[in-house]
Amino acid sequence: MYRIRDFYHDVFGLDDNDIDLKIVCETTDIHKTLLTNKMQDTLAAYTFTLVEQGWLTLFYNNRKLTLSPGDLYIYSPGFQVRIDGGSDDYRGICLMADEEQTLEMPTVRNIIRAAYLPVTELGQPVVHIPDDSRERIAGRMREIIDYQYSQHCFRTEASQMLFTLFLLDLGDVQERTVGTSHLSGRTVDIYIAFMRLLPKHFVEHRDLAFYASELCISTTHLSRVVRQVSGRTVGDYIGQMLLMEAAWLLKSTDYPIADIADRLRFADQSSFSRFFTHHKGLTPKSFRQL
Repeated sequence: MYRIRDFYHDVFGLDDNDIDLKIVCETTDIHKTLLTNKMQDTLAAYTFTLVEQGWLTLFYNNRKLTLSPGDLYIYSPGFQVRIDGGSDDYRGICLMADEEQTLEMPTVRNIIRAAYLPVTELGQPVVHIPDDSRERIAGRMREIIDYQYSQHCFRTEASQMLFTLFLLDLGDVQERTVGTSHLSGRTVDIYIAFMRLLPKHFVEHRDLAFYASELCISTTHLSRVVRQVSGRTVGDYIGQMLLMEAAWLLKSTDYPIADIADRLRFADQSSFSRFFTHHKGLTPKSFRQL
């Protein structure tokens, strides 16, 4: 899967080994934003994009959404979103957090709430930030930019703390605009545990029963938890992980397609091609040639 380093190299043209590419932030324009389409649904990172100027349009679940100043667009790994266009004067701030590291953070509950509450409660990955909170949230994002390019001895730790504050500020907005989540602590814990298992086992294990067994709960309970938190199914997650990995292998390596099918444990190249074409609308060969 694409990581933040790939994103930085392809979108921002940077390959700075001095930057800790786990939690990063950058200002962006329409040109840079459109470049994200090639890895939008294969990026293993949570992203938060605040529109500061102009407008931006995107397709989410085949619905066209238009974002205006003050709108915060939230991308969760594996969700299929395509940027459609925007105004020439579009300007935004994009905050990215590596998925694996984020799920290990003490404040992981905040990221789950921030990333999935708009989707489950509003049906779309957008939250409007009121004027009284916008300056504070934008300020947190700009502080992360300042630290990541500084020589501060503890810039990594500072960025993590600022990210936590950003999530708390976003949670405050959600409390006042979206409403209180009805998710119990136990539900969130099960979901987080499932998300930690998935990257380690999705190639070998595509059955719901395996993950339920690992978590010592019933398949029905696991299905209910995953859908309640994210609005998706366990099968959706497994399929999307396979799709993300397949897209990354096709674009970043020269492995033969038959070898990729074998690496991802498909029965044969034909079954892999059917799976990929069904989800992407392109054959693996055509996708590689884009």
